Amino acid sequence: MFRIRTRVAKLCTHRQAHLRQRSIEACHDVPAHATRNLAHFSSRRHLPTTTLATTTKTQSRCVQTHAPFEPARPPSPSSLGKPRAARQYKRTRKWGRRLLILSAVCGTIYVIDRQAFASGIGRSLRTFGTGLWVAVDYKLNFRPAPLTGGSIEDLHRRSAERLSDLLLQNGGLYLKIGQAIAMQSAVLPPEFQRMFARMFDDAPQDEWVDVEKVIRKDFGGRSVEDVFGVSFTGEEGKGLMERRARASASVAQVHWARLADGREVAIKLQKPEIAKQVGWDLWAFKVVARIYTWWFDLPLYSMVPFITERLMLETDFESEARNSEMMRELVNSEPSLKGRVYIPKVYSEFTTRRVLVTEWIEGIRLRDKNATAGYWLGGSGKGSPGVHGAKLQFTQADLAAARRELRENPLKEKLKPDRDTWKGRNGKGGLGLSSKEVMTTMVDLFSAQIFKWGVVHCDPHPGNIFIRRLPSGKAELVLIDHGLYIYMSTKFRHEYALFWKSLLTFDNETIAEITRQWGIKAPDLFASATLMRPYEGGDQTTRGHIMKDLKGKTQAERHYEVQQRMKQGIREVLADEDKWPQELIFIGRNMRIVQGNNQFLGSPVNRMKMMGTWASRSLFQDPNLPLRERMTNAWRHLLFKTVLFATDVAFYTFKFRQWLGWGGGMEDEVEARMKNMAKDFGVELQHEVFEG
Repeated sequence: MFRIRTRVAKLCTHRQAHLRQRSIEACHDVPAHATRNLAHFSSRRHLPTTTLATTTKTQSRCVQTHAPFEPARPPSPSSLGKPRAARQYKRTRKWGRRLLILSAVCGTIYVIDRQAFASGIGRSLRTFGTGLWVAVDYKLNFRPAPLTGGSIEDLHRRSAERLSDLLLQNGGLYLKIGQAIAMQSAVLPPEFQRMFARMFDDAPQDEWVDVEKVIRKDFGGRSVEDVFGVSFTGEEGKGLMERRARASASVAQVHWARLADGREVAIKLQKPEIAKQVGWDLWAFKVVARIYTWWFDLPLYSMVPFITERLMLETDFESEARNSEMMRELVNSEPSLKGRVYIPKVYSEFTTRRVLVTEWIEGIRLRDKNATAGYWLGGSGKGSPGVHGAKLQFTQADLAAARRELRENPLKEKLKPDRDTWKGRNGKGGLGLSSKEVMTTMVDLFSAQIFKWGVVHCDPHPGNIFIRRLPSGKAELVLIDHGLYIYMSTKFRHEYALFWKSLLTFDNETIAEITRQWGIKAPDLFASATLMRPYEGGDQTTRGHIMKDLKGKTQAERHYEVQQRMKQGIREVLADEDKWPQELIFIGRNMRIVQGNNQFLGSPVNRMKMMGTWASRSLFQDPNLPLRERMTNAWRHLLFKTVLFATDVAFYTFKFRQWLGWGGGMEDEVEARMKNMAKDFGVELQHEVFEG
């Protein structure tokens, strides 16, 4: 330690000696005038001699200079050289102006599009971009070994996500299109089925301030209070109306109201943006369908004009009112349905193209099986509120509660009383109705629409069907939302009835003849699609063509080849676009929903037998047919009833197995067999994704 300290001291001494030597050398270079200036400055400031000496000594050590001081002078012009022009940024200014103009144009278009067309242009551009991206992806990767890796299932999954997100983001009519696809998506890949099941979720409702503008515009600027005679402050002698919607769909939302005369009504208001968007949305739908028809070589576009026409009519509430009145008259004129089916009254004095006012219905949704089948606690000889057009009760206590709600919860008020005393004190009661009675009424109603009247409600999903209990204890089915209808010609209605009857009797010659008239070259495939089960009476030529030469191939190769051949099968079904009846699109939708409802309730009825009976009966009960033909059809109907006995044997066999717990009902068995057949065609059916 001593040695270290000694060495450090020597180093410090050597360093100090070196610094003193450098200071002395620096002082030798200090010019004389520097010392004189310092002395002169000190004499003027009257500094002490000691200070002067110290300062002079310090300056002599620290001030270092090698040249005499000179003041700064500006450079002469000759030393600067020739003048040069300033640099011009012409390209930068040019592109800056272009960017500014482009931003202004785009901003103007965006504002105009948002205000005048409710973002219709932007929605269309989003549609084109997504549609092009999906099409390119399929062109590149729809093969046994996709170019970008993964599998065909991965391709379906990401395409389904893109299209589903597009439809949900755009909303409006895009949701209607998505629902139409979803109801037929049982033949699409399972990835599409799972994604498109979201299309049935409730759409968000618009704010009251926006939908109120629809009423003002359609009624010449009159206020809601003036049009319906209601008050939002509980004024005496006025009616009541909820400004918060009871239900909201893709196109409209429904509000409850009680008019001044005591009538309770459902006010259906079209969302204000729909009128601005409908033209752009349908145009974009047509363009995408046209491009896909050309790109994928599938005859799809021929159906588009008919579909868009139906969708356009669905946004016209005056057309919906006419459909509703037509169905109400037909039901009341049919003895077998009068008293079992009810169509709500339409109040035409309040109806416009965007406002529809109908009778309010108190009932149970079809999907609520517990409330339908639960024990009736409403009292003997009584039925559901409002049956047979009875006025709904609204007591003074209900009125007082409504006025209090208006004060405490404005814009979110809940004014309608619950009217659920029939559920009992514990709320576990029900209508006490059997699912068989409910489904019998439903199948009879839609069979009459298709085979007897030719006026078909094409959207009978469970949300549009209410169940009520009559005072007699029988079931009453209430059908609402009459926007989507088709009207069948007499000729086509007769052909379709004969076609359906021939399917159940394996009359292949008649089936081939009718499908030939309809321009269909794959009768067995079309027959299976109509029955929604494998048709086993044909020669199976289409299926044989699709399944041939698939042995020895890998699963990916087999999956790809089958789907390629299915495309050819679709071309054969839609072979002659001019002859193909476009009404089949929506008839198939109707029948598929009815089948799903029957399956959901446990297959309580033999749906195929009931529909076959209506088809055969319509051929001899139609007064438009010649008497001789009607008599011939009546005789054939008796023979047909005998043939249908076989379907009863099969139906009750499945019911017995279901009762023992050995399997499902007849619709479940049909579903299972259809799935097995579809797997051979490379299609995976998953109808259960639409339940709930």
